[in-house]
Amino acid sequence: MHRDDPELREFLSHRRHALLRSAYLMCGDTHAAEDLVQTTLIKVVMARRGRRRIEHLDAYARRTLVNTFIASRRRLWHRERPHEQLPDAPAPGGADADLGLAVRAALQRLAPRQRAVLVLRFFEDQSVHATAELLGVSEGTVKSQTARGLEVLRATLRHVVGDAVGEVVDEELTHMHGVNR
Repeated sequence: MHRDDPELREFLSHRRHALLRSAYLMCGDTHAAEDLVQTTLIKVVMARRGRRRIEHLDAYARRTLVNTFIASRRRLWHRERPHEQLPDAPAPGGADADLGLAVRAALQRLAPRQRAVLVLRFFEDQSVHATAELLGVSEGTVKSQTARGLEVLRATLRHVVGDAVGEVVDEELTHMHGVNR
């Protein structure tokens, strides 16, 4: 398979975990994230085995991951139905774990492209320009999707976690959002 391609072998062994983390943030489900990464890596290997040369393997894999995720959400039988509230059961780990659950639940309320934009921008620390290139959209689209996604996150987190934490999250998101490269 990829035994004759040391660069691909190195990439598969070192970047799979990072792709899995991003996929989990987009999907919100461990099994779906694993399936998404597996599909992405198959596409990367197949493209690499094809006739064309992939210059930036990491960028190609990220773009493939996002495009595969968005395409999977377009299918009617995969439509998500978010719950109105988080379960009342406390999560292990205290307030930080609760906030993490709230953020993941809020991410699930976003449209797939908004979710992908926020994951790329704030989790993967990509610039507006790099995110636009990865998604194949304009920088204006990235900015508007970021603004809309952050608005939904703020509203959801305020509703779920409360105004005090919502203000802290607002400050943190505003700080992160203000660091555009």
